[in-house]
Amino acid sequence: MKNVLSGRFLTFCCLFFALIMLPVSSRAADAIKFGSIDVQKVLNESETGKKAKSDLETLIKTRQSNIDEKGKAIEKLKTDVEKQASVLSSEARKNKEDELEKLLREYQRIVQDSQAEIKKKEGEFTDTILKEIRELIEKIGEEEGYTLIIERGMVLYSNKGIDITDSVLKKYDTLKKSKK
Repeated sequence: MKNVLSGRFLTFCCLFFALIMLPVSSRAADAIKFGSIDVQKVLNESETGKKAKSDLETLIKTRQSNIDEKGKAIEKLKTDVEKQASVLSSEARKNKEDELEKLLREYQRIVQDSQAEIKKKEGEFTDTILKEIRELIEKIGEEEGYTLIIERGMVLYSNKGIDITDSVLKKYDTLKKSKK
């Protein structure tokens, strides 16, 4: 009997507490402000993002021309070895084949080094821009009273009214121009 009374008393206390807190919770819910942002859009469409992409494309073209040059040298040597195979001595042919293998290894190393350099540079650009965007979003969140700002890519649905991407994009471009 005592357990039943204490259980009912506990239930009554919980319900009473919930009823008391309900008006407070509904007032607090009115003050909640949500925002969503498409960080990828800011990365791609900001002036800094466009410049980073352009710099990366320039680096890719430079490395690709070097790779193409080595590829042509390999093709030329390969063609020469095939044409001269019947007239070359076995030692001369072996020397040419060794030279061809050396050029192939060098070519593969250049390709790998170029890919690693491009990937590293892309990571540096992206990390720098993302850090700046995060700092700006934090500042906007504090100044404009947001309770929560989430990445739009992780949300299945949200009201278009909470999307602050364009606002962040404009503020980011303005911030970067003022620093120059």
